[in-house]
Amino acid sequence: MKPEPFVVTPDAYARPLNVVGEKITVLASSAATQGYEVFLQHGEEGSGPPPHSHDWDESFYVTRGSVEIGYDDQVFVAPAGTFVHIPAGTTHSFRFGTGGGEMISVTSHGGNASHLFSRIDETVPPGPPDLEKLHAVAQECGVTIPG
Repeated sequence: MKPEPFVVTPDAYARPLNVVGEKITVLASSAATQGYEVFLQHGEEGSGPPPHSHDWDESFYVTRGSVEIGYDDQVFVAPAGTFVHIPAGTTHSFRFGTGGGEMISVTSHGGNASHLFSRIDETVPPGPPDLEKLHAVAQECGVTIPG
């Protein structure tokens, strides 16, 4: 089936998902695009996922504040206007900087992030993450959290 054109305006955004302290809004799911996914991610200072990897590429464009992004043995601070691409299989993490921030993320074809984010929102209560539940959901969705 051919994907249909669509428009998502701010007044039509889906409810933000609570994912390890972040608020993630699905702007385009793989079901809608029949391929890639697009998300709007808001985070309070210090929020973000633990180091993890998955079998889809992921790119980030910081739109507000700054985000500390780590991959392999590198860690750097990405201010607003910075674009970062993380290839599939790369262990990476990020933390929103002082005052929090916002970024757009895009996954490659075959990404499973919208399912992952929905399952975390449903399963892992807000607050300090229940690591056992987080690991179980991650594994279910094809995400590896080392350690």
